[in-house]
Amino acid sequence: MPRLHLRTCSKATAQRTASGVLPLPPLSRTTTMTLDQQKSILTIALLAAFADGNKDDAEREEIRRIAQSLAGDGGVADLPRIYQDVLLQRTSVQAAVQRLSEPMHRQLAYEMAVCVCDVDGRQTAAEREFLTRLKAALQLGDPQTAAFDQQADALVDVAEKAVPMAVPVATAAAAPLAAAVGAGASDAELDKSILNYALLNGALELLPQSWASMAIIPLQVKMVYGIGKAHGVELDQGHIKEFIAAAGVGMTSQYLEQFGRKLLGGLLGKVAGRTIGGLGGAATGMAFSFATTYALGQVAKRYYAGGRVMSTAMLRETFQGLLTPAKQLQTQYLPQIQQKAATLDAGQIMALVRGA
Repeated sequence: MPRLHLRTCSKATAQRTASGVLPLPPLSRTTTMTLDQQKSILTIALLAAFADGNKDDAEREEIRRIAQSLAGDGGVADLPRIYQDVLLQRTSVQAAVQRLSEPMHRQLAYEMAVCVCDVDGRQTAAEREFLTRLKAALQLGDPQTAAFDQQADALVDVAEKAVPMAVPVATAAAAPLAAAVGAGASDAELDKSILNYALLNGALELLPQSWASMAIIPLQVKMVYGIGKAHGVELDQGHIKEFIAAAGVGMTSQYLEQFGRKLLGGLLGKVAGRTIGGLGGAATGMAFSFATTYALGQVAKRYYAGGRVMSTAMLRETFQGLLTPAKQLQTQYLPQIQQKAATLDAGQIMALVRGA
């Protein structure tokens, strides 16, 4: 199974704090992006999504849906056409970077491309070659890109150790379904855990740092792992990723949606600091990670409590049926999501992924 690979897609500092925890680096103030510059960065993100050539039909369809959704919500009317141009190879890296003259915009485009390539596992040879070409086209050297690449290993190690990479087939097959879980206190504890994961992931999506959303998927993996374990099923990252995909939650498409809404909502490129005030409008318009995580957790609870007999079609139907009420819950819990976002730092995020 592929390793869960996570990069801290931000301008990381080369120093750690006295406690040894990676600090959350502040963003620099950037110039305001024009619509053309936003489209260029979205084009680069889409090019990165298809760089490995391994997206299946379901993931391509989900990316297409997201392009249409972002076009309607963000006023980028030709984004679906850009998606088609990327899919049919009618555009290129060189064409996409032409409008990006500001150094910070070029840096952001590169960081986003790295994040997109990393979100579904360790980079393939094709993805590495794509990023090399992109870096040259953006005229970025190692001094501009090495910092967050070097810091990536800290979060990679945490994510990989949080959930087993593999478990013996015999162990997974022999694990009994725990009869004690499914109702009463145990069921309530799982519901509380799912809600906490959803609140955290909703908060991560609101952070202005470009890397923050990358922690959402390993936390979803960790959530599903905990649900399976509560029902006596020992899971590894490969099985969990397959379950998440079967439910219809694409890893690449999920990150593209988070990134696109941050970009079009004007959240990326702001001064980070600790001020989260003023994000209410952005939160209601873009933050879907709460709903996705909550619905995914509830589907996982039903799946493992029921002995893992749900078909892929039933998993997807159940997930979609839970998504709408989960979005309504998100509105209800928005103040708590914002409050959590105001207190998060990189050390806390890594500890939460680790399980400390």
